[in-house]
Amino acid sequence: MKIIHFLERSGATDSFRESVTAFVRTGRANEHVVFDYRSPAVKVERALTKALEEYPDLPLESIELDASSGCEFYRGVMTLRGGGEERRVRFQWDCKWRAEQEGWRDYFGFADQTRAAREFGHDCFMRWEEEPVLERAG
Repeated sequence: MKIIHFLERSGATDSFRESVTAFVRTGRANEHVVFDYRSPAVKVERALTKALEEYPDLPLESIELDASSGCEFYRGVMTLRGGGEERRVRFQWDCKWRAEQEGWRDYFGFADQTRAAREFGHDCFMRWEEEPVLERAG
């Protein structure tokens, strides 16, 4: 399913919805969808989609990604803020892993990660673990 499908059914705030729509249109970070040069837009979109799927009732205000990408992976930490709370998720999207799980091989006998990424999209997460958020002293 596409990100807009999950966004429409989410408890996200209007400002977050607008920011996600702007991100989908431009592929660029903004005030409520934060990431840096290590995060290609296509992989950010997959991570946002997974977050919207996993937390449909959270009144999301922003998501920040501290992650890096390689050919077959995208991994790091996502911080979700909304409704006065903050959640952190350690994640790893990995299309090679997903292809291996499916037993898919390409012409050369390698895991068919291209097929996995195309067919499963945001559903190639081999890791999605919520971590405790430490309270700040002060």
